[in-house]
Amino acid sequence: MKNGTTKSTKKLGAVIGEYGAFIALIVLVVLLSAINADFRQPSNFTSLLRQATFNGLIAVGMTCVILSDGIDLSVGSIFALSAIICAQLIMSGLPAVLCVILALIAGTILGGVSGILVTKGRLQAFIATLITMTAYRGIAMIITNGKPISRLAESISSEGGSFFFKALGKGNLAFSGNTSIRFPIPALILILVFVIFYFILNRTTFGRRIYATGSNAKCAKLVGVNTDKVKIIVYCISGFLSSLAGLIMISRVNSAQPTLGDGYELDAIAAVALGGTSMSGGRGKIIGTVAGVLIIAVLNNGLNILGVPSYYQDVIKAVVILVAVLSDSKR
Repeated sequence: MKNGTTKSTKKLGAVIGEYGAFIALIVLVVLLSAINADFRQPSNFTSLLRQATFNGLIAVGMTCVILSDGIDLSVGSIFALSAIICAQLIMSGLPAVLCVILALIAGTILGGVSGILVTKGRLQAFIATLITMTAYRGIAMIITNGKPISRLAESISSEGGSFFFKALGKGNLAFSGNTSIRFPIPALILILVFVIFYFILNRTTFGRRIYATGSNAKCAKLVGVNTDKVKIIVYCISGFLSSLAGLIMISRVNSAQPTLGDGYELDAIAAVALGGTSMSGGRGKIIGTVAGVLIIAVLNNGLNILGVPSYYQDVIKAVVILVAVLSDSKR
């Protein structure tokens, strides 16, 4: 009888460990829906999904980096600098599609610089990305002289380019011609990214190499994994996705400013930690990050609706990270 109880307890613990983030998400949604009727409005859920896009894209890249036993503090600065680069190119008269592509390439390179500092410079990931975070934010300030770049969509000469730029951040997909049921295009991009990286991490050789690098880099090298290459690529991925998030943001607000993305690394790390990814690398799932992103989005949205001041929200996020990391250390 005692053995049976012990086994049941272990199974329950395993289920909570595996799906704890989703259980917490469901409880949070039900609780907020019961407290405030505005939260459960369809329009609010649409807004919530749109808001989750930025943290979601950054968190996917952060998941890859943390799985490889790294950390990327520069994501918010890459978010801002890529947005500034795209805005400057738009103001110079280049086609909108080309501006977006060039900004994404720039973001990928900026992420790769962090990877090179970690692998070739032998710097700790925390220090390397702290350096790039500070440098990229400074460059964004220098380029703009600390001032915002406004009216981006109006500065695009072609009608098609303007439509593309607006759709990137503000567009909605109507189902079966029913304009009352719309799904935000940014959220659709986020779902597509989640699916792609779920496949990469679970079904490809490169995904297995990320896990191997994070679990034990020395053993991974012995079996032929180029761990330096893996780490550089994951930082490039992080830079690319941070850049994509930044471009969606400037499309939504129709302006770019050097302070964009400030503190976004906190939300991304919180989402990854909440999703069960080990901060020491080698263990975690992208599906957990999905739950973590939604928890952060629901928390932000719900607390705003309830009128909780933003500085209290920061404290709550810090507590969330602490709880997630402490629970990870006990696994």
